[in-house]
Amino acid sequence: MFTGIVEEIGHVEAIDRHDTHARLTIACTTVPGDLAVGDSVAVDGCCLTATTVSPGGFTADLMAETLRATSLGDLAPDSPVNLERAMRADTRFGGHLVQGHVDAVGRVVGLEELPGTVFLAIETPAEVGRYLVPKGSVTVNGTSLTVVDHEDGVFRVGLIPHTLSVTTFGVRAVGDRVNLEADVVAKYVARLLVEPGASDNERISPYLDTDAAHDAARP
Repeated sequence: MFTGIVEEIGHVEAIDRHDTHARLTIACTTVPGDLAVGDSVAVDGCCLTATTVSPGGFTADLMAETLRATSLGDLAPDSPVNLERAMRADTRFGGHLVQGHVDAVGRVVGLEELPGTVFLAIETPAEVGRYLVPKGSVTVNGTSLTVVDHEDGVFRVGLIPHTLSVTTFGVRAVGDRVNLEADVVAKYVARLLVEPGASDNERISPYLDTDAAHDAARP
């Protein structure tokens, strides 16, 4: 489990590709501090298992599904990545509950720079968009962000200068693919509001159709 508070920006040292998998080597300095082989690390929001660890970085294996379902397959040597170790139970909990399980890949479709804020517009598939609400949480490339608005398959987030400086959003551009994870609490709520007799995929959105959701929740 993670918080979506990025600890440092790492850089891809190497990505060794094979037919159905790859091995990713990340250069970084903070994350290896207390990282052990077998520990989880969120790399651009994707939970990976450290297979080797050194003071200068770590390696992780990427299976075919990870390459297919995330943007990690787009990485190349020197690519910057957001990094976060698994959360601790004895510290402050910033951000929100993040599993590191990427729900879908979105695409940056707009950047608007205003004094003190950069607004990022991201095109998102319906499987994530259904869980987005203004002022709700979403994870983008491993970063916990607040949804400004969501309309016609595109949502916006606001990035303050600090976020731009400590994450890879400072170098994001229109057209970039990004990993998206919806708020796990929203997903569980939607799952509990399944219409009687409907399949798991025929869920009722509690914020789009409150009357239907109320009826579905009746015994």
